[in-house]
Amino acid sequence: MTTPHYTLEDFDYDLPHELIAQTPLEKRDTSRLLTLNATTGEMTDRHFFNIIDYLEPGDAVVMNNSRVLPARLHGIRPETGGHVEVLMLRQDHGDVWETLVKPSRKYPVGAEISFGNGELMATVVGELEHGGRMIEFHYDGIFLEILEALGEMPLPPYIKEKLEDQERYQTVYSKVNGSAAAPTAGLHWTPELLKAVSDKGVKLVELTLHVGLGTFRPVEEDDIDAHKMHSEFYQLTSEAAATLNEVHANGGKIVATGTTSIRTLETIGSKFNGKLEADSGWTDIFIKPGYQWTTVDAFITNFHLPKSTLVMLVAAFTGRETILNAYQHAIEEKYRFFSFGDAMYVHH
Repeated sequence: MTTPHYTLEDFDYDLPHELIAQTPLEKRDTSRLLTLNATTGEMTDRHFFNIIDYLEPGDAVVMNNSRVLPARLHGIRPETGGHVEVLMLRQDHGDVWETLVKPSRKYPVGAEISFGNGELMATVVGELEHGGRMIEFHYDGIFLEILEALGEMPLPPYIKEKLEDQERYQTVYSKVNGSAAAPTAGLHWTPELLKAVSDKGVKLVELTLHVGLGTFRPVEEDDIDAHKMHSEFYQLTSEAAATLNEVHANGGKIVATGTTSIRTLETIGSKFNGKLEADSGWTDIFIKPGYQWTTVDAFITNFHLPKSTLVMLVAAFTGRETILNAYQHAIEEKYRFFSFGDAMYVHH
């Protein structure tokens, strides 16, 4: 069966502005859950804590344990006192980071920046396109502790409210620092719900993918095949790979929490002919309609931005019409959208 050739417009939909969630719910697992059968298109309206009803003993739930860095820093240029905003994107080597600097034109190579009364200093050591700068940090003490004290969570641009509790933009199982944005499908899990799922005989498996801000970069090419994906670092341990291979061998299903877990599992599955092995590296996998799935049997995901690569990823599993129908249902039922919004459970 040949896949139709899609353009960017094919993944557009109209979202009323008031459905963009601005703040997290008081209790993580009380968010709504739209279940979607990708084969039949059948939908049900549930709550996230009902996810346990869709998991069987012998299944595996896969979670991305990456932790968001408080990667937005406000500083000044010592000689002028001018304000500067620095967004840390990824660690290049040592204390050198790839960043976005605003206003970038005022910060050529050699420019100095001071944060928090000089507690943290930085020097611009290279220029990149789109306002990007390579920056080297200078400090005394432990970098992550200084960052926790001075940095802010880099919330997506569509969230206008201030986040009262920074931990609400972290999953309850986050441990490995390195993301510039949260793997948001995981924000619905609570320790109690994970324990209940585990007690039911479902395996809980962690992997790491550090989310880059490329996740939010709009697709600019009308022909989606021409879009170049950003690269993100991933890691899967040999224990995790062995557990997941065993789940499949015994007829269980692999349920990915979020598109980041999907990208990691499918990157490795594609590399090793449908089997999983311990692996780490950079992935720029672009999952869109026509993609041949190797590993993931079902997944939890939030509602994504119109025309985004994430809508295309979900459409690769469900078909374009099925996912757009589900989004239309969610809009009519006033589900909450995007990072702090409600969730979907997509299965066959």
